Amino acid sequence: MKEIINFVNGLLAASTPSAPAWNLEYTLHGKKPKWNYVDGCMMKAIFDLYYVTGNRDYFDFAKGYMDYYIDGEGRLLGYDIYEYNCDHINMGKMLFDLHQATDDANHKEKYRNAIELQYTQLRSHPRIKVGNFWHKMIYPNQVWLDGLYMVQPFYMEYEMRFNGCRNYKDVFNQFKNVFEIMRDPATGLYFHGYDESREVFWSDRITGLSKNFWTRSLGWLAMALVDTTEKTNEQFFYEYITMQYYLKDLLDALLRYKCKETNLFFQVTDQGDREGNYLETSGSCAIAYALMKGARLGYLPVYYFEYGKEIFDAVVKHKLTLENGNFILKDICLVAGLGGMPGQGTYKERDGTFEYYVSEPRVNNDAKGVAPFLFAFSETIKNK
Repeated sequence: MKEIINFVNGLLAASTPSAPAWNLEYTLHGKKPKWNYVDGCMMKAIFDLYYVTGNRDYFDFAKGYMDYYIDGEGRLLGYDIYEYNCDHINMGKMLFDLHQATDDANHKEKYRNAIELQYTQLRSHPRIKVGNFWHKMIYPNQVWLDGLYMVQPFYMEYEMRFNGCRNYKDVFNQFKNVFEIMRDPATGLYFHGYDESREVFWSDRITGLSKNFWTRSLGWLAMALVDTTEKTNEQFFYEYITMQYYLKDLLDALLRYKCKETNLFFQVTDQGDREGNYLETSGSCAIAYALMKGARLGYLPVYYFEYGKEIFDAVVKHKLTLENGNFILKDICLVAGLGGMPGQGTYKERDGTFEYYVSEPRVNNDAKGVAPFLFAFSETIKNK
């Protein structure tokens, strides 16, 4: 535990909102800071640490960091609603924590305004015919597993807190559609993307699905299921139980592909030790978190906690290393997507092939790995 606390404290000490040590998508490319999903992952992790440790420094850091991006009227730095980008909703999850924690009327109003701004995006966000949000405006007719994590826990929490649950079925149906369309019945795994038009170059002309199973996208889905179910009111019994079924079904499928020697998961989930494949940290951590949290909340059998703890312990053993006096969380896939921008490795076409996924750069200490690592760490503390 001490090593992990030293690791996260070192990251915080090295970070400011304009230069976060964990947001390599921005720092490696010299991008200007703006409201973004990577920082959203990290801020949730810091809030989780505050809740489990009681260390007020974590809350103060996260609040100060978030406030950098929110002006007095609740406008968000660099945020453009008309990009209709699912990723942009992820950071909004922490607005509920800030709104609830403050007694200052002006701050409470700005957080509520920011929440409403994010919800306004969802009210007009383009959808495929069966109702799921497009992943982004620049990816029309496409659903990616990533987007369920970015949006649905925020959407459900808004419905529960501020909207009388009027749209809770919309949240549930977006998971239901993904289960029916993107799940592979042969493996129980889910393909990374779906193109309703079947016109994008990476999609199958018959199914509209992408070609492979990417472990981090499956981790996004697992975290989306457990986090959204946590926000769901038990009075909606059918949906509440069905979400738990989706979660267990997914995790049972994933556990069949765990590396037996290390307890970790490969970048391309079902391709094992095929040349070029590697044991990837962010997806492994996300799966560990979903297993432990699902067991703690009673969505999974209690012994699933140990499955998750074994994976987390394996990450600590194999991926958290000490280099030049500093802790490093290694082997995190920097980014992977479908179409759009070129790949950042040697394989430039984001076509969903095995060769593409294993070509994307592996980096250290990026929040897409650090955040689920800390989510899982917080679960180990909650279970004590």
